[in-house]
Amino acid sequence: MPTARPFRPLRLLTLTALMVAVSVAMTPLAVGAEPGSRLDVQAEAELQVVPDQATVSARLWEDTPVIAQREASDPKAMRDARNRLEARAATLILTLERAGVTRQAIRAGSLNVKPQRLPGERNENGERDTLVRTRLERPVRVQLDELEQLPGLLDALTEAGVDALDGVNYDLADREAASDEALIRALEKARHKAILMTETLGIDLGKVIAVSETRPPIIQPRMMAMSAEGREGSPRTEYRPGTIPVSAGVSVSWEIVP
Repeated sequence: MPTARPFRPLRLLTLTALMVAVSVAMTPLAVGAEPGSRLDVQAEAELQVVPDQATVSARLWEDTPVIAQREASDPKAMRDARNRLEARAATLILTLERAGVTRQAIRAGSLNVKPQRLPGERNENGERDTLVRTRLERPVRVQLDELEQLPGLLDALTEAGVDALDGVNYDLADREAASDEALIRALEKARHKAILMTETLGIDLGKVIAVSETRPPIIQPRMMAMSAEGREGSPRTEYRPGTIPVSAGVSVSWEIVP
């Protein structure tokens, strides 16, 4: 439980703002703290919590041969590209398991088919032909409950030849505990402000008559962007997840004792 800080002289501007903020709730004090007088306080708190969980997103893809738009698509080319992609996905999962990642932590997404148009060379008439191909793509997500495994995981993804590393999303395994702590801090801050006001103004604080959230606890996961190309041939890197802000806001009303 926080204790009231000793009163410190405030600058005139700060003191004036404080009086204005509570003037509506404490108007009856002008005639001697009549019954029904109340003190309303709002407070917000923000925690900086070190993440303990990470999700790595990557993608594999295979392209069909480039053909002119006017040509008919080749079903065999599509089938071959899919077979190559599935084989690479299976190799990727085996590589991750050898790196210590459990199969339950690996999520291979569904197959995405993306037709693409490419500019071709100009023909005799000076017009540019339109070329097409089809990209078959499989997203892969890996969840880590031990951040110490992250460098090894990224090395394994690069070794397996992923076509894109989309980034690392840091989060909290127990979000509820962090939200509860932020809410407690906000309530403690509101009580501290109320005690400071009453001691400064020479009034007595009674029981709590109303309490509500001005905003629910908010957790903002951190995203670290990266690319597979940036890691090729690079030495082992130290990854620092930083902290995740967790905030909450409350409004508390106390009765003022006559």
